[in-house]
Amino acid sequence: MNLSKNKKYQYLFFFILTIYTIFNGGNSNISIQINFIFVSLLFLLCLKDKNYNLHLKNFYKDNQKSILIYLIFIFYLIFQIIPLPIEILKIFSPEKFKLLSKLDTQISNSTISLSPSNSFFQILNYTTLLIIAFIINMIFYTDRHKYRFYLFLSYVGFVASIIGISFYLNGNPDFLIFKNSFYKNASTGFFINRTVFAVFLLFSLISSLEVLRNLNIKISKKKDNFFLKIYIRLFIIFITIGIITSFSRIGNFLFLITILSYLVREYYFTKTKNSSIKYIVILILLIDILILGFYFGGSKIIDRFYFLNDEFAEIYSDNLSLSRVDIIKFSIIQLKNFLLFGYGAGGFESLFQINYLELGNQYANHAHSDLFEFTGEFGLIGIILFFVSILSFFINRNSYSLINIVIMSYMIILLFFDFSLHIPLIQILFIIFFILNKKSLS
Repeated sequence: MNLSKNKKYQYLFFFILTIYTIFNGGNSNISIQINFIFVSLLFLLCLKDKNYNLHLKNFYKDNQKSILIYLIFIFYLIFQIIPLPIEILKIFSPEKFKLLSKLDTQISNSTISLSPSNSFFQILNYTTLLIIAFIINMIFYTDRHKYRFYLFLSYVGFVASIIGISFYLNGNPDFLIFKNSFYKNASTGFFINRTVFAVFLLFSLISSLEVLRNLNIKISKKKDNFFLKIYIRLFIIFITIGIITSFSRIGNFLFLITILSYLVREYYFTKTKNSSIKYIVILILLIDILILGFYFGGSKIIDRFYFLNDEFAEIYSDNLSLSRVDIIKFSIIQLKNFLLFGYGAGGFESLFQINYLELGNQYANHAHSDLFEFTGEFGLIGIILFFVSILSFFINRNSYSLINIVIMSYMIILLFFDFSLHIPLIQILFIIFFILNKKSLS
């Protein structure tokens, strides 16, 4: 295969991920649409090469069951936005029928989804995720390619950290497309939400640590990796500062899990001891505990763990009477109303507005618990299809690497306590990391 062409496709993919990163993780309908087009075009370019097709066929053969179930899930989401006769809708979604019955106008047909337009863009997003899984297997098929991706994410994480820290130290002023309206006292980088920023940096941190551990693998044309070693150590330090100054409880907890996991591996499970990685991991742990704890306000993180009730009231409204706990309770209560077929992908915001229409100052676009929001969006049938597909792909004997175990812990914690898994870029990073570490590449 022409290596230069493969590099070109990899760099095109890096460009797409950069677009995702800069524009708040692709968390808008416009971003989803644009990135779907870019990803699809790259996929079509890859399909023109026979060798790429061979990689794709092998991937499909190894994961045929998971892919087919996921495709059924996509068609299920499409079913949610198909207009149904009102009498048929009454069978599939009695709660949606009740809501329509309260309207003054007579409606002959409607969709299961409360927000068909948002659901449509979510279908594009979930389709994009599958295409990206195909692309990763087609163009990142060796260890060298894997570490090239890690190096790319290290650079992006470093830049995001610099921006986030700089803005934080200057009171988070609005600058061009970078607007921090909700977290003036924390680093958020390219993102609006601090936890999403912290989770993104955690993937960058893992990437940097893996590059540092495997500098013997040629990931650039440079014969001497001396300067690269310096750069990566610098990246790790600034990425660490970015995570800590996000003051995200979940982000800093996951950061601790990551560091401890690497320490355990280096001390107990690695036959060839890598003093470089061991020392840098200890260093960033010391930076976290000793230096940043005093200078950047480590007490703020501790306070946020201690005064949980204060944080529960931190929702984005000027005149707030609902807490995060209230919103989570609301999402749980609504599950029984849309039990089987859900209220449609991307429909939580509409559901919330319908129920709190009289309280104009109240706003919530996510349930603050991805598990309950996914279940509400997809319904019982959809969530079973979704999780069966995902679990059948990720849970096997080839998946038990340290990185996959660490990010699986990320996924479990985020499912219960945050909405980061609804951000397209975070979804993509989970897919990429699972695939790249699913088995040893040649």
